[in-house]
Amino acid sequence: MLVLLPPSEGKAASGRGAPLKPEGLSLPGLADARAAVLDELVELCTADEEKAREVLGLSEGLRGEVAKNAALRTAGTRPAGEIYTGVLYDALDLASLDPAAKRRASRSLLVFSGLWGAVSVSDRIPSYRCSMGVKLPGLGALGAHWRRPMADVLPEAAGSGLVLDLRSAAYAAAWKPRGEVAGRTATVRVLHARVVDGVERRSVVSHFNKATKGRVVRSLLTAGAVPRSPAELVGALRDLGYVVEADAPAVPGRPWALDVVVRDLH
Repeated sequence: MLVLLPPSEGKAASGRGAPLKPEGLSLPGLADARAAVLDELVELCTADEEKAREVLGLSEGLRGEVAKNAALRTAGTRPAGEIYTGVLYDALDLASLDPAAKRRASRSLLVFSGLWGAVSVSDRIPSYRCSMGVKLPGLGALGAHWRRPMADVLPEAAGSGLVLDLRSAAYAAAWKPRGEVAGRTATVRVLHARVVDGVERRSVVSHFNKATKGRVVRSLLTAGAVPRSPAELVGALRDLGYVVEADAPAVPGRPWALDVVVRDLH
């Protein structure tokens, strides 16, 4: 199983570990594309703070993020699973997993990124600020920059098993599973169900959507579940107590769309 996660906008501070070693990151086929983004981002943030702030879409209060990017090559690192914070990662709570579940997380979880393309949660990276929506002056839009290398690398990373795609739209645009891989891909939407005037109404609540996705991944890792298809994923999640609604796509070779229905917001 390969689980595709979005990054978090907020990130923990860089660690005290050794500086970045790009050659040590997972998915080495992305190395050249990573180097191109890293080179331009560091150069931009070193040369012109105001222009960098404009390109990155940073408010005055986030001016310090420019200096953080300028120091990416020398800053300390820590596992990506510790760098990314926020609602989904709080609910996932990688640090509290048992050793076996942590090994499963290291093998199966990939975090998409405007700077790195995608990294394993165990890859050591510095803290940074560069979303997939950024358009760098030289490289252009990062979503477009990543599409070709992702198309070359991700199908191999997916192997022959399930792809559980929990990315937000901006990061999903960097790689869309095609053909046979798409047929064993599942996306998840979290719906809050509540009764209003005797009628059940459903809605998407952003904060709760992220938290539930984090809990879903944690449940699968903790249980040691290894579904190999979207249909098996539906069964595994139901066994874990989730209310899941899903239909096989009408056209073969299309991803499955799963709805996880929840009634209590927490």
